[in-house]
Amino acid sequence: MSEKITGGCLCGKVTFEVNNSFTRFYFCHCQQCQKITGSAHAANSFTTPDAIKWISGQRLTKQYDDPDRDFTVVFCSECGSGLPFVTKTSKTLIVPAGSLNEDPNIHPNDNIFWAERASWYDEGTNANPCAGFPS
Repeated sequence: MSEKITGGCLCGKVTFEVNNSFTRFYFCHCQQCQKITGSAHAANSFTTPDAIKWISGQRLTKQYDDPDRDFTVVFCSECGSGLPFVTKTSKTLIVPAGSLNEDPNIHPNDNIFWAERASWYDEGTNANPCAGFPS
């Protein structure tokens, strides 16, 4: 397992390197994460705030802090891909697992906010697996 792994956005304009020393990895099914990702859940890895080094494009990141609830999202202003951010308490770096180019050192620990999961999620896990678009 590599000590450092890389990541970035879909358009490739924002890139980073992060220590591969994640302590937690959650699938979050809360309603905010469904909206943030446009999917059934977020996949977030947690580490220390000093674990990241921005390689390129940090100026292209945009941050949204919800004024009424305790959540943040950071994304590439060019392509919209989710990117790492430090929590409001400054104690944790949250790295969207899909932004990583290599596998993190851990696998998902928990499905959190399970009661808020999308109504179609459970049936969706039983859908037919296809290598690409179905024919």
